[in-house]
Amino acid sequence: MDIIKHRAYARAGLVGNPSDGYHGKTLSLIVRDFYAEVVLYPWEEVEIVLTHFDEHRFASVKDLAADVRLHGYYGGLRLIKATIKKFVEYCEGRHELHERNFSIRYETNIPRQVGLAGSSAIIVATLRALMEFYRVETPLPVLPSLALSVETEELGISAGLQDRAIQFYEGLLFMDFDADYMKSTQEQIGLACGRYEPLDAGLLPPVYIAYKAEAGEPTEIFHNNLKARFNQGEPAVVEAMRHFAELAQAARDALVAGRPEELDSLINENFDTRRSICRLPEEQIRMVEEARAAGASAKFAGSGGAVVGVYHGDAMLARLRERMEAMGCKVILPRDR
Repeated sequence: MDIIKHRAYARAGLVGNPSDGYHGKTLSLIVRDFYAEVVLYPWEEVEIVLTHFDEHRFASVKDLAADVRLHGYYGGLRLIKATIKKFVEYCEGRHELHERNFSIRYETNIPRQVGLAGSSAIIVATLRALMEFYRVETPLPVLPSLALSVETEELGISAGLQDRAIQFYEGLLFMDFDADYMKSTQEQIGLACGRYEPLDAGLLPPVYIAYKAEAGEPTEIFHNNLKARFNQGEPAVVEAMRHFAELAQAARDALVAGRPEELDSLINENFDTRRSICRLPEEQIRMVEEARAAGASAKFAGSGGAVVGVYHGDAMLARLRERMEAMGCKVILPRDR
């Protein structure tokens, strides 16, 4: 029996997010410490195997309520079903799919609801497995857009291309979601794609990530409100998205020019701009403030629950760990390879 396994890793948005859903620019880093893995093998029927992440039994109604408050209503099952459906539709008229069936299951150690792109990792790993099983080849720049369509079109989740792009490209990636360019790709291939520039992760100064599972919330809670305000043309939100893109471009240019010391102020300004347009949970704000008090830069790695930034030297790292761990956060130094 041929067993197919594929992983997709967590990511940290360094600068520019959340402008990826608003024709902005972002700079992101893959985090190999955490991953989602999908296993697929031939089977008599198409079977999606439930895992403990898709919990349907609880000891009490209070346990059920606590689980929903922490993780939302959704597990990975709906993500896999939606990915398979979208993959089949994408292949219609492009690729002939064979008639063999399969069983598929997933596991993940990406902390849930803390903004490290756990949901998109499941989708990306599933797409990789499906492409291998059906021997379908798709240009790399197209794959993030296909993955995004699973959430935006099938599941109605507001999201941008950043997470899917970095998870397909891996490493360190600069992304430009210029509206005219995306419109042209939409007209040519039916999917709006961004411009992607892989960078050498060795250009980065030392990076840390701190996260607290209890501080997270489903990403759609944040993005749905922001999207509505942007679509209404709220001046502060529109201007913030433009500024996020400027910060990402400045970060990319600084790294390429060998000026990594500029990343600190850009990361901090990214968070300050976000805070100016959003009412953020106090506990998540405190995570950023504690990291800054230790001397490090800090911003949300995604939608909230995890922060990312730059530190300088062992003494600062020790202060950072002490402060963050005192408030129940775990601190890691992300692996990019």
